[in-house]
Amino acid sequence: MRVPIYVLNMRGQPLMPTTQKKGKKLLREGKAKVVKRCPFTIQLTYATGEARQPIKLGVDIGYTNIGFSATTKRLEVISGTLTLRKDISKKIDERRRYRRTRRGRLWYRKPRFFNRKKDEGWIAHSTHHRLASHLSLVKKLKSLLPITFKRIEVSNLDTQKMQNPEITGMEYQQGELQGYEVKEYLLEKWGRTCAYCGRSGVPLEVEHIIPSSRGGTDRVSNLTISCRACNVKKGDQTAEEFGYPVIQQQAKQPLKAAACLNNIRWRIVEQLGAEHTYGYITKYQRNKLDLEKSHVNDAFVISSGTNQERCRPYQVIQVKRRNRSLQLNRKGFKPSIRRQRYHLQPHDLVKFDGSTYKVKGVHCYGTRVILKNVKGQDKSVVITKVELVKYGKGLLFNLC
Repeated sequence: MRVPIYVLNMRGQPLMPTTQKKGKKLLREGKAKVVKRCPFTIQLTYATGEARQPIKLGVDIGYTNIGFSATTKRLEVISGTLTLRKDISKKIDERRRYRRTRRGRLWYRKPRFFNRKKDEGWIAHSTHHRLASHLSLVKKLKSLLPITFKRIEVSNLDTQKMQNPEITGMEYQQGELQGYEVKEYLLEKWGRTCAYCGRSGVPLEVEHIIPSSRGGTDRVSNLTISCRACNVKKGDQTAEEFGYPVIQQQAKQPLKAAACLNNIRWRIVEQLGAEHTYGYITKYQRNKLDLEKSHVNDAFVISSGTNQERCRPYQVIQVKRRNRSLQLNRKGFKPSIRRQRYHLQPHDLVKFDGSTYKVKGVHCYGTRVILKNVKGQDKSVVITKVELVKYGKGLLFNLC
């Protein structure tokens, strides 16, 4: 598939992309220089015209993946999928534990109970990360292409209808537990018998189908009734791992993603100054073009794509840098915090023995690096033998 070359003028502003053949010719004649490796971007070294064509950008917002596609009247000029980080909540919990431990040692610190308020418009850190990721992606694309039009797909996700497709009218206000306490509801739902062994006439307990430690929620769709023996025996397993896949199937889709997207969708549209469309329109157009369901194809349709020549998509990941890492101290006793980051980190691009490789990791207290796919396998090399080509940070684009 076609892979466009992105072009910047002498001032670093984006121009229309060009072909690989023309890009190579400009580099060979000294009329351009390479400024980015992936996506491959060149900057002209001479003054040129500023003629640009209309470019429409379509973004399929998502909780774990974001689809994007930009099209002209004749060509698709960029497309791909951004996979968002999934460790934000874990990092926040880790920071909370550190702070709690540190503050607990400050015996002289007076308790502060009346300063715990949130500013108007506050959103959770993990939700804010997803909002910022959508904005950062569009900013990155605008630095590569002279985008003239933006359209975002928003969908009003009905969380109660996702749990019960037949819900109507007053049932929205009543909910699933109308007239019940949680345990009594579960006893009625499971016939007052253990969901696993089927025993009755024994004390029964409320039990999580997917344990809380594995991401399970306290919604009734993730709760069941079991005897004490089965609950202890199941431990930290899911119902499927415990040998009961039928019960596991009753754990319906969690609604965390729907709540997050409902919270940020209009913020994205407002901050980008974009038009919006809806999921049912995207689905209709995609089926009309006979395209399979994917984030890239949805974004292509959102950008008014019809019969344009498609390009090779990118797989984009987010890389966090300058983070403090945990490791054992030199005597091997308790964990200590390494406050100074290593010079090289995963995803950095380095040159070794005349070839270019990606760094997989650093070990031996920063004296050695592990390079990916050196003669078919990973290889540990002394850090003094490698030369830095490019730091791997922010949004990393890789061709699919």
